[in-house]
Amino acid sequence: MNKIHTSERGGFSQERLGRLSRILQGFVVRGEMAGMVALIHRHGEEAHVETVGWQDQEGQLPMRRDTIFRIASMTKPVVAAAVLTLVEEGKIRLYDPVDAWLPELARRMVMRDPDGSPEDVYPSPRAITLHDLLTYRMGLGWGKSSLSARIFSLTTGPVADALQVPDLEHLTPDEWMARIGEFPLLYEPGTRWLYHVPAEILGVLITRITGQSLETFLRERIFNPLGMVDTSFSVVPEKRNRLATLYAPAPEGGLTIRDHAHSTGWAEPPLFQSGGGGLVSTVDDFQCFGRMLLNKGELNGIRVLSRKTVEAMTTDYLTPEQHGYPIGNFERYDADRSAMWNNWGFGYGVAVRTRRIGLGPSVGSFYWPGAFGTTWIVDPQEDMVATLLPQILGANPFYTQVGEDFLAMTYQAIAD
Repeated sequence: MNKIHTSERGGFSQERLGRLSRILQGFVVRGEMAGMVALIHRHGEEAHVETVGWQDQEGQLPMRRDTIFRIASMTKPVVAAAVLTLVEEGKIRLYDPVDAWLPELARRMVMRDPDGSPEDVYPSPRAITLHDLLTYRMGLGWGKSSLSARIFSLTTGPVADALQVPDLEHLTPDEWMARIGEFPLLYEPGTRWLYHVPAEILGVLITRITGQSLETFLRERIFNPLGMVDTSFSVVPEKRNRLATLYAPAPEGGLTIRDHAHSTGWAEPPLFQSGGGGLVSTVDDFQCFGRMLLNKGELNGIRVLSRKTVEAMTTDYLTPEQHGYPIGNFERYDADRSAMWNNWGFGYGVAVRTRRIGLGPSVGSFYWPGAFGTTWIVDPQEDMVATLLPQILGANPFYTQVGEDFLAMTYQAIAD
């Protein structure tokens, strides 16, 4: 049920990595999780890989290294990187208004009070730019407002079904954009960080600039160059025996199934390929993406992004005032239990560590987690990429105990 493959590589202590193994195994033994896969690269080599527990607890299928996971919001950094390839080609500029491709966002009105009437509005002082979308500061998204329930009901793809979003509608990208265009902005562009909606719009933007489906574009620009052979918006029949069961904590204790390989919502290509949360992937696939970013845009001799583009992607753009705002409707954000932006900033689709706390990560590290417990970290100071893939729906996508423990046990094992 627990397989460990490790050696004295990457500057880690093998004995101390054993602590990581015991901690991860404990989550399975206590019944808090069915299973997970962990993978760490450091100094350019694989330092540790571990499979824990069950891919399917009821069917007693052991977790495998090539198990496929729903990575939810870990989709967001991938889509941000894909958009940046279009910037590098001159197809769109970072500070271009997006009106030409997204006319639904043109001539926006702004609510005078985000908690007030959507009829009490004034004209936006400027257009929404690509930079606004990439930094999630377009003025519309998840967060406390009088429109929050209506905005949340537009969550897309099978991830919305797994989250059991109320009043859910299944819309095409164009239908979805038309609905988004009916909302006033909650804030002026550039002034507040609001979650999720900008990432979905980035996916639509890619399709309108390129004339390709989002999956086709991601496959050409990201997946194929990096060898991400199992990353997609759906799971084809011949791979379905590798799809992990998605669980949620049961009210009476234990785990309850939210999505199973036999009846998965990821069986067919979705009506809306969600740039905010639709991808499935494996630990090796996503580690390739992280290693590409650690290597400043290149992996195995193939360049996806320039060094300067990766530096731009992993720069904190939040203003001092924006660092003081709450992240949204979530209560637990970071290891010190304070507001997330105390210790993190935000670049293009990734959070960027701005202050060192505890055992790590180092300042300049970056990541973005998923609502089904998945997480990863790129730490340039330590020359390290670490990915952890469980499959459980938690109360807070920005914090899980297993994710925090994974980081602590990884950093305490560094011995060089």
